[in-house]
Amino acid sequence: MQTSDVRKRVRETIERARRRAADRRARGDEASHDFDAFLERVAVPLVRQIANVLKADGYHFTVFTPSGSVRLMSDRRAEDYIELTFDASGDTGRVVGRSSHLRGKNVIESEQPVGSGKPASITEEELLDFLMKELEPLVER
Repeated sequence: MQTSDVRKRVRETIERARRRAADRRARGDEASHDFDAFLERVAVPLVRQIANVLKADGYHFTVFTPSGSVRLMSDRRAEDYIELTFDASGDTGRVVGRSSHLRGKNVIESEQPVGSGKPASITEEELLDFLMKELEPLVER
């Protein structure tokens, strides 16, 4: 095979990879922006509502909102929490729910996408369903 043909194909591959990476970064940036809006408009207010209801019923939880996430954590045990974060490792990024709870001496952790995973398409109802499912082990007595 001619060196010029190989060089041409290598350069085409490099250019295609650069374009794909730039497109992926642009999609990730857009999804990250959508996630920030999702946190502000939907997730943080809903998690705060849940914390208020829990406190009224005698369950003490605190809402933490570090940059880029929201966490509902038990005041009794730091191992008991539900957290929403953004996972930018995929092509478009996704909303991930992490939960942890102490059962005996074991910490049980799980991680899963919330709804479709796309911040712009997750409804309040989908988020509430996810949070209620993950909250159940935290409020068992």
